[in-house]
Amino acid sequence: MKLYLDTGSAKEIREAASYGLLDGVTTNPSLVSKEGRDFTDLLKEICTIVDGPISAEVVSLEAEAMVKEGRELAKIHKNIVVKVPLIPEGLKATRQLSSEGIRVNVTLCFSPTQALLAAKAGAWCVSPFIGRLDDISSDGMELIRQILTIYENYAFSTLVLVASVRHPQHVVEAALAGGHICTMPFGIFQQLVKHPLTDIGLKKFLSDWEAKNQPKG
Repeated sequence: MKLYLDTGSAKEIREAASYGLLDGVTTNPSLVSKEGRDFTDLLKEICTIVDGPISAEVVSLEAEAMVKEGRELAKIHKNIVVKVPLIPEGLKATRQLSSEGIRVNVTLCFSPTQALLAAKAGAWCVSPFIGRLDDISSDGMELIRQILTIYENYAFSTLVLVASVRHPQHVVEAALAGGHICTMPFGIFQQLVKHPLTDIGLKKFLSDWEAKNQPKG
């Protein structure tokens, strides 16, 4: 499973990339607005840090305008993936952009039927928001399993990008279900490597080593 960072912070991306394990980045207007930077400049910087797909979202609501925005975003760097919302106009834009060879991430997916339409429109990937479904007492991971089954049934090439990840267990469940990509905030990315028994064990090892190697007095 590919691991992406869901952020607009170049600092967070640099730190995550230093692990040597970061496969890509997803951004959205909310994340980018927090940075207070020019969108294009930020995307260019991110593309110098991570050699992988970088999702950049359009803000228009009409297909023609989305396509125009998407073309401009795609010109920034070969790794840019144009992100469009899963609405009728977004599906129209996805069809057009994908026909031009531009990769599209169809976002804000909350149902299997939406995911089916995104795949038929030619989406490179679809982003189901599992955390937001959990928030309303629905089963976000069940949606992932349903989409994966549908895509397998019909040999769709569209990737399933598990989004709105709230905790490390979501990452585990996404991997068990066979999700192709999982994107997460930096804090959750950091938690993936942490375990209290690892910390306790390391402290014990170092303590024992230090005690054994104390100068004889």
